[in-house]
Amino acid sequence: MPTRIIGFDPGLRNTGWGVIDMEGNHITYVDSGTARPPTDWTMADRLKALHDMLMMVLERYDPQEAAVEETFLNKNPGTTLKLGHARGVVLVAPALYGLPVAEYSAKSVKQAVVGTGAATKDQIGVMVRTLLPNCNPRSEDAADALAVAICHGHNRTHDTIVKSVLKQ
Repeated sequence: MPTRIIGFDPGLRNTGWGVIDMEGNHITYVDSGTARPPTDWTMADRLKALHDMLMMVLERYDPQEAAVEETFLNKNPGTTLKLGHARGVVLVAPALYGLPVAEYSAKSVKQAVVGTGAATKDQIGVMVRTLLPNCNPRSEDAADALAVAICHGHNRTHDTIVKSVLKQ
């Protein structure tokens, strides 16, 4: 029986999400998209909207495991702080849904999908489409989220698998 994995690429303006099914080493594309909270709302309302959007995606696809890309440090402290707020929502939504949540650095995700930790966004998109032939992510954020899910699929730990089985 395949394991359904959801990957997230956090952002306050655009949070990518991607869902795959994994059975052994075989990966199947399910769906992907981007959550875009209104930019003219207050921070609290934007974060709530992001949470609500992610919960709808979780309820629709009912994954068994989740993976989130870690935040990189930005030169602008205000931007980094805002990204941290969004990332907190992205971490808590699947946890509230009852999923084990793994975290991966951008370098680890690139290494798992492209083979080098210095891959570009274009290279990630090409490899995601190669590994998941039936997918055509509508944004770079969705492609990145699928890459996070693929990375997790190849790096699942014993603890994550046990927690996933217990949830079923």
